[in-house]
Amino acid sequence: MNWEQVKGNWTQMKGELREKYGALTDDEVEQAKGERDQLVGVISEKYGKAKFEVEKELDEWLSER
Repeated sequence: MNWEQVKGNWTQMKGELREKYGALTDDEVEQAKGERDQLVGVISEKYGKAKFEVEKELDEWLSER
C-alpha cells in the first residue's frame, strides 16, 4: 500500500492509526487529513520521537497492509 491509497481510504485508516498510536486523539488524527507530513509531525510531537523514526514506523506499517 502506498500513501495515496491511505489518503483514499482515510476514514478506515484513521481507526488503524488510532490503534497503532493510541495516545493520539481523534482531533489529532483528523488534523492530518491524510497528509503524511502532517501526520508525522503530530505523532512526532505527541510521542517525542524524531520525524525520521516516525516515517520509518509508518513505512513499516504500510508494508504490512
